[in-house]
Amino acid sequence: MTQIPQTPEDGRDLDVQPSTRTAWRRLLRAASPRPTKGTLLAGVLAVALGFAIAVQVRQTSNAGLEGLREGDLVRLLDTVNQDNSRLSDEIVRLEVQRDELATSTDLEQARAAAQQRLDALGILAGTTPASGPGIVMTIRDPQAKYTAAMLLDALQELRDAGAEAVQINDGRVGASTWFADGASGAVTMDGRTLSRPFVITAIGDNNTLAAAMEIPGGVSETARRMGGDTTVLIRDTVDITALRPLSTPRYALPENQASPSK
Repeated sequence: MTQIPQTPEDGRDLDVQPSTRTAWRRLLRAASPRPTKGTLLAGVLAVALGFAIAVQVRQTSNAGLEGLREGDLVRLLDTVNQDNSRLSDEIVRLEVQRDELATSTDLEQARAAAQQRLDALGILAGTTPASGPGIVMTIRDPQAKYTAAMLLDALQELRDAGAEAVQINDGRVGASTWFADGASGAVTMDGRTLSRPFVITAIGDNNTLAAAMEIPGGVSETARRMGGDTTVLIRDTVDITALRPLSTPRYALPENQASPSK
C-alpha cells in the first residue's frame, strides 16, 4: 500500500485546527460573566426596579379610582352616598319651601281679596270711612216744610244715580236707615233729629249725581216749591267719616248656617 507523504504545509494545518478551537473557548470563557453574589444582587435589583417602574406607569395611566385601596373606595362610596342624601334632603326642603311660598302667595291673595270685599261691604253698610269723587248738596228749608218723605226721596235719587256712600249732616246712611217727621216740622233719621239746613255728602260719579239732583220734579225743584233752595258742589274728592254701629241681625243668617225648615 502506497503511503502519501505529508508535506510540511499539511502538518501545520493539522496542528493549527485543535489549537485554534481551544483559543476560542478560552476567549469565550473570559468574556462570559461569572455568576457571583454581586451579579445576582444586581440582577434582582434590576428586576425589582423594572417592576416598580411598570407599576408606577400603570398607576399613572390609571389614575383615579383604580389607584385607591379598598378601604379608600369604601370611604369614597360612603361620601358619595352622604352627598346624595344631603342633596335629596335639600331638594325636598326646597320643594316644601316652594309649596309654602305658593301657598303663602295664594293665602295672601285670598286675604287681600277678602279685605277688599270686607271694605266694600263696610262702605255699603256704613261701618267703614270712605272717600272719593262726589258731591256736597245743601238743602235750605227756612220754613221747615221739607218732610221726611222728601228727604227719603232725595236719598233714593242719589242711590239711583249710583251713590255708593251717603252722609246726611253727621249721620251715616245705611241699608236700615229710616226717616220720620217730628214735632214742629222736625225730621229725624234713625231716631236722631236732623238740624237744618240738610247737608248731604255723596260719593259716586260726581257729574251723574249732580245731574240727578236737577231733574224736573226732583230734589232741587221740590226744595224750591217748599220755599227753599239747594246748592250742589261737584268735588273730585269728598270724605265720609261718619260711621254706623255694626248691628247683629236677629233673624237673618247665612244660608249655610240657617236651620232646616220644619
